[in-house]
Amino acid sequence: MKKQATNEIDNVLKVIATDRERTNVLRSLEQKTIAFLVQRIPARITPDMLTAVGFTGNIIVSLSFVLGAFFNPLWLLLGVAGFMISWFGDSLDGRLAYYRHTPRKWFGFTLDLTIDWLGTFLIGLGFVIYASGLAKLLGLVFVVFYGWEIMTTLIRYKITGRYSIDSGLFGPTEVRVLISLIMIIELIWRGSITWFAAVACLALFIFNIRDSRILLKLALAKDEEERSKQEKA
Repeated sequence: MKKQATNEIDNVLKVIATDRERTNVLRSLEQKTIAFLVQRIPARITPDMLTAVGFTGNIIVSLSFVLGAFFNPLWLLLGVAGFMISWFGDSLDGRLAYYRHTPRKWFGFTLDLTIDWLGTFLIGLGFVIYASGLAKLLGLVFVVFYGWEIMTTLIRYKITGRYSIDSGLFGPTEVRVLISLIMIIELIWRGSITWFAAVACLALFIFNIRDSRILLKLALAKDEEERSKQEKA
């Protein structure tokens, strides 16, 4: 029975994981979990509904910061639940479409990046409201650097034809887990979220610089390749 279930998940993975390259640390566990869940989503639930669920999760995270600022920091725990909801909707919407053989590649690609950006903006806005003093700037910096990461994703797709939502070993799932842990630690050590946010922004900046340098080299190689073809022609 266990072997049959494993084979079933492997077969589903072949269907749902063909359009993107994953390199994140949790990819194996995450993909198997997604393969298990897409088989059990009721037929009346559409991929667009799951996209809305994921976006709602981001709204909940943003709201948790606001409630934590004006009422009680314990509301930050609501943000952890929001990230779980965000992961569920964001991770399963496109995979469900592929599982049902109804993918909309370009529509889904556009919608996914748009919702990611809006969700990141809302979370950053929530942090700005929660933080105090100059720490508020970290929310703005995070949004800007994450926007840079989205731009890098688009450039990578344009140059290489490969769509990857991960930056090395880190992907959206790892970011959600990390921020959730930071929010929990903030309840134990008040003010620690500022330092963690600073480190996160620095790490994101380093990752973006690294990825941009790699893409510039790939772009230069592609230019030379096209120039060589033109000269031969």
